[in-house]
Amino acid sequence: MPAALDLLRSVFGYASFRGAQAEIVAHLCGGGDALVLMPTGGGKSLCYQIPALLRPGCGIVVSPLIALMQDQVDALLQAGVRAAFLNSSQDFETAVATEKRLLKGELDLLYVAPERLLTERFLALLDRLGGENHLALFAIDEAHCVSQWGHDFRPEYIQLSVLHQRYPQVPRIALTATADGLTRQEIIAKLGLDTARIFVASFDRPNIRYSIVERDNPRKQLLAFLADHRHEAGIVYCLSRKKVDETALWLQAQGVDAIPYHAGMDAETRRAHQQRFVREDGVVMVATIAFGMGIDKPDVRFVAHLDLPKSLEAYYQETGRAGRDGEPAEAWMTYGLNDVVIHRMRIDESTAPDEQKRIERGKLDAMLAYCEAAGCRRSVLLNYFGETKGACGNCDTCQTPPELWDGTVAAQKFMSACLRTGQRFGAVHLIDILRGKATEKVQQFCHERLPTFGVGTDLDEAAWRSVARQLLAGGLLYADAQHYGALKLTENAKPVLKNETTLMLRRQVLRQKKLAKPKRHAPVGLRPVDEGLFGTLRQWRSQTAREQGVPAYVILHDKTLHELAVRRPQTLGELLNVAGIGEAKAARYGTALLELLKE
Repeated sequence: MPAALDLLRSVFGYASFRGAQAEIVAHLCGGGDALVLMPTGGGKSLCYQIPALLRPGCGIVVSPLIALMQDQVDALLQAGVRAAFLNSSQDFETAVATEKRLLKGELDLLYVAPERLLTERFLALLDRLGGENHLALFAIDEAHCVSQWGHDFRPEYIQLSVLHQRYPQVPRIALTATADGLTRQEIIAKLGLDTARIFVASFDRPNIRYSIVERDNPRKQLLAFLADHRHEAGIVYCLSRKKVDETALWLQAQGVDAIPYHAGMDAETRRAHQQRFVREDGVVMVATIAFGMGIDKPDVRFVAHLDLPKSLEAYYQETGRAGRDGEPAEAWMTYGLNDVVIHRMRIDESTAPDEQKRIERGKLDAMLAYCEAAGCRRSVLLNYFGETKGACGNCDTCQTPPELWDGTVAAQKFMSACLRTGQRFGAVHLIDILRGKATEKVQQFCHERLPTFGVGTDLDEAAWRSVARQLLAGGLLYADAQHYGALKLTENAKPVLKNETTLMLRRQVLRQKKLAKPKRHAPVGLRPVDEGLFGTLRQWRSQTAREQGVPAYVILHDKTLHELAVRRPQTLGELLNVAGIGEAKAARYGTALLELLKE
């Protein structure tokens, strides 16, 4: 594929494709449809950008993220690609001017929100382009949004099947960074991709270290975690808007440059906060899941969860926003029994069909199993997506393996307390009974007279909470939403109660051993003198980005600056041999860079 390789080199500044990129580009250039599952930071965009440049006409990119289209287009413009976007943030005159450029053949790529694409006005534009053979391809980004059972469902995505119906001759590529088997089937069925070739890259993000701590004092635990990430960009996810606001204010009081983001804020404030996070260094975004899909910031060093995500897909998608530059990053979460109860109640109390509830319970069970895993977390996560991998050595359970103990008797005591109280109470009340605490509520129901009262004094409260979580995660108990989260036994509990099986549990650890901070390392080694030049280059990049009103990474990535600092090219030809510098960037910034690099 010499033409594709030439474009990769001349436009984007890379000498070779990665993974399946070359195969996907060739398939799309040949007119085939494709479904691409590739992790965040894996280079999905090039899979449709290069075919759009090679095929006649304009490539139409459907993106659900209005706030990020500007940055994506800015990055392409920096590379010399004729790109634009159409969305509701533009005034009428700007939109009309963009439509005219599209019809005149002056665009290589056009990003459009699904809501805009589905309007009669825009479909009429596509009809004209299609009739003149001026549609290069359709790229449907964040394709998992088509799944009604997924975490980012967008109803407009289901209607995107109209593209195949109206323009069957135009190749389509659907892309996502996260989709289990069920979601993949939905994407294929609802977008009419039955004959599409499926490309699945490894879901592994080896540079991300995964760790989970048992919730004790979550704010104190979060602050201790952030101590290792001072002045670094990161995201802190919370379940509710109220918790987002409170956590952001509290972090600000602790000296952290934190800002909130959730759907309850006005659109202008959300836009301003997202822009600050993407364009400035060291900002911590405290957010609900309303924030993050498609975030293109490469230097996010951590993602922290103060609440349990509802599925492993959601968790993978959210944690995948860290370390897109390939440098070490962390995914950290604090997790407790109440998370399990809240999620289960939300599922049971929802108005969703029974089949959807069944699927959501299964996803939650998989999330709990991940949290309570005794073995490698990465192995559990990848196995969920159908990928097999041995111990990674870069997660908390690999670096500090949990101790296992025979919890059969403890489980029998806990479940016996459930049964003897009519399976009408939550974990707090049951633990009080087991530990012999004659609280007002215990006495109200005369539960101090039960045979199970005081039989669990050998374990403290935190240990019993750990037992309860693991029984829930193991499917021996469930939280009944119809009875305010009361814990009830399942069929799986019988073999344990009858002593027919042994139940091994993780040993509860209140204060988890502090793991060493991941060592940052440059793609290539830097001498002290190189470090100084690297700093100078970053200052130049920051100033240039401010002048143009674009994120710094749109100008040049850190990896490119590292390579410049080490190799110190002295001519324009040598500059073009640095990864990430294509002809347009060399022409635009070459003189300034060579001046800085003079030896």
